Amino acid sequence: MSFPLLTATAALPAIGAIATAAVPAARRTAAKWLALLVSLATLALAIAVLVRFDPDGARYQLTESHAWIADFGVRYELGVDGIGVALLALTALLIPFIILAGWHDADPLETGSKRWRPTQGFFALILAVEAMVIISFEATDVFLFYIFFEAMLIPMYFLIGGFGDRAHAGSDEKAAAQRSYAAVKFLLYNLVGGLIMLAAVIGLYVVAGNFSLQAIAEARANGSLDMATNTERWLFLGFFFAFAVKAPLWPLHTWLPNAMGEATAPVAVLITAVVDKVGTFAMLRFCLQLFPEASKWATPAILVLAVISIIYGALLAVGQRDIKRLVAYASISHFGFIIMGIFAMTSQGQSGATLYMVNHGISTAALMLVAGFLISRRGSRLIADYGGVQKVAPVLAGTFLIGGLATLSLPGLAPFVSEFLVLVGTFARYPAIGIIATFGIVLAALYTLVLYQRTMTGPVKPEVSAMPDLRARELLVVAPLVVLLIFLGVYPKPVTDIVNPAVKSTMSDVHKKDPKPEVEAAK
Repeated sequence: MSFPLLTATAALPAIGAIATAAVPAARRTAAKWLALLVSLATLALAIAVLVRFDPDGARYQLTESHAWIADFGVRYELGVDGIGVALLALTALLIPFIILAGWHDADPLETGSKRWRPTQGFFALILAVEAMVIISFEATDVFLFYIFFEAMLIPMYFLIGGFGDRAHAGSDEKAAAQRSYAAVKFLLYNLVGGLIMLAAVIGLYVVAGNFSLQAIAEARANGSLDMATNTERWLFLGFFFAFAVKAPLWPLHTWLPNAMGEATAPVAVLITAVVDKVGTFAMLRFCLQLFPEASKWATPAILVLAVISIIYGALLAVGQRDIKRLVAYASISHFGFIIMGIFAMTSQGQSGATLYMVNHGISTAALMLVAGFLISRRGSRLIADYGGVQKVAPVLAGTFLIGGLATLSLPGLAPFVSEFLVLVGTFARYPAIGIIATFGIVLAALYTLVLYQRTMTGPVKPEVSAMPDLRARELLVVAPLVVLLIFLGVYPKPVTDIVNPAVKSTMSDVHKKDPKPEVEAAK
């Protein structure tokens, strides 16, 4: 029997979470190092998955299948395609940086308060989220996917509500109430989406008789499973609603600015760069594959919502006074691009959307983590409290600028390639939607450059005059992300080679071909 590599990749951080939580309270540093080592070992397993994955091989590889709840047709089935492999690798890559960036975020308070910030719990929760996200990218049983899609809400709830950033540290009751509100809002929004999806999952079982993604998709393809049109549409809407909340898509997005604003910067990265990707990934894997006709039926409405997300998120980012909320609204805009690329129903759009998920995760991590280092020094999230930082902390300012330029998709940095592919793929089939979406690029340049100008340039404010530059640990976090942004901006082929075959399979699922370019015949 071959080694269950996919199970090991998800099980290792789960076991690491339990071990980290069990470290004695007085051994905080040991708990940190244990969590970091577990995340690095998980990254090594993810690299092994990448190495063993053959882009030209079967659609789902490294598969595992075992009976689980036989009476209800539930199986423990895992398998990865190119899209799942790319996002699994992204998750495993980012978690060590998240742990390093949050090295002191859960240390005991030093303000004389008797409250204790449980260091072990903080890092254990991060590893628990990693385990659940990874198995979500691997699951090919719909019920198995649903369990972990919902379960990851619990550790995220405690990470948001229990650990605020240093700007809100201490016994400030108002800050604690804001964190609690953000955590509850996050949980309620996603639970409602999950309950609606649960009804759709049950409905799918009633219609198909099992939960196997591959079995249901094959039955749909060969005609042995014929869903009524209205049934398929209702099931699609149940799945899509839950994924749109997680993504987040306008108007189901309002939980994200609160959650990212009140969480620590590493947890904010965990939300938008890792957890939210499960929503857009699931649109590709489940909505399009299980409900191809309903996906095409809903496409016009979804594209309109995606364009609203792009413009709305960018406009609100322009008007933000809070650094972290600005990044949150920028992410809403970026997720609009991802969803637009998925439902453009072109190979360029879907390849760009998948590449965008990877690149957005890296660029948002770079920008938000540097912003977190900045906020921890000044003790404020307000843009107006900064000025002239580049004169006293040039390395911090420089990495902040690169993260910002990646956010606005500057050519030469990774997000540009993915955004360009999404726009090209959308314009090929829906030119009006593509044209409107390009205004999001203009607004991105506005909010990014204004943020940099107001925080990093101009006269040095007295409060930042003694601000230290990035330390060795912080450079170790940021430098690899900057290198990846540049490398994938110049040479995205390693990722596109992995995802393109999976995109072709998805296009085949929905019976779509790329539109032929309209070229006038030569006279």
